[in-house]
Amino acid sequence: MTALLTIIIVLFVAVAIWQLIKIFDLAQAGSENSLVATDKDNKINGYLMMGFLAFIYIITILSFWYLGDLPLMSNAASEHGPGLDNLMIISMIIIFIVQTVTQFILHYFAFKYRGEKGKKALFYADNNTLEFIWTIIPTIVLAGLIIYGLFTWNDIMNIDEDEDALVVELYAQQFNWKARYGGEDNVLGKANVRLIDLDKANILGVDEDDPNAQDDVIVTELHLPVGRPVLFKMRSQDVLHSAYMPHFRAQMNCVPGMVTQFAFTPTITTEEMRQNPDIIDKVKNINDLRVERRAEIEEAGQELNYEFDYLLICNKICGKSHYNMQMKIIVETQEEYDAWMKEQTTFANSLN
Repeated sequence: MTALLTIIIVLFVAVAIWQLIKIFDLAQAGSENSLVATDKDNKINGYLMMGFLAFIYIITILSFWYLGDLPLMSNAASEHGPGLDNLMIISMIIIFIVQTVTQFILHYFAFKYRGEKGKKALFYADNNTLEFIWTIIPTIVLAGLIIYGLFTWNDIMNIDEDEDALVVELYAQQFNWKARYGGEDNVLGKANVRLIDLDKANILGVDEDDPNAQDDVIVTELHLPVGRPVLFKMRSQDVLHSAYMPHFRAQMNCVPGMVTQFAFTPTITTEEMRQNPDIIDKVKNINDLRVERRAEIEEAGQELNYEFDYLLICNKICGKSHYNMQMKIIVETQEEYDAWMKEQTTFANSLN
């Protein structure tokens, strides 16, 4: 596929050079009529328009066939994920249909109504019916998509701390993530960047005098119990970051000086997702590529075999190490989560 795209690009560059040469020759001809298109020129350009239309359709089909992830988006791991995927698929189908029809009309009309000697263009001032049709149809379609999107967004965001949601803070800083759990009371203690004290390992600026902060747990690996709503509170220490969890269809900006939030319910554990046929295929492809680059990977001190994990990544270009700002997410059963939490050190104990 890469070779085909390279050939196509080279072909287009050659055509562009050829056209530039023709323009230069015409400019040097000196005849006042040398720049006037003839019937032959118009006919050639008309057929070129149809040829380019065929090229657009062919390259679109090949892109779907070789590069498209079909069926589109099959690995949503949150309760709201399938609804969000449906909204995306509907939007893409509508865009694809509109693009296909409008491109055909554009190129076909350029071919059919190309200039010919003796032919006069029809002056068509206006048509209220046509104006109404191409105004009202996009209005109805866009209104439907917007309303559908608003309902989807409300379903995602209408989770609060009263619904037995696990409360977790995501703390962003160049170039890593920290997660803070509310502990046994599931209430996060107060925090402020002005309270950061590296001597006491208080790297998140948690208020040491707040009773709710004493049982908070700060970790560098995010664990989530499957089937339980999770409410994320997000802060940034330095610049604008974006907490992006692609498999959970979740993304929210982390803004310095304010707290943003996002909620979702995980539905598929990490182990279950690893058994997904699409994930198995992707992992195999990645490991095949890593074998080809064995020397580079071993030199970098990385493990050769890749294993799928959910990830929290930064989706804002926040600096030179932005590409590597990520945190592992493990979705597990409630029993496994409880066992893991018992092994963690509370904020109060970490200060001692």
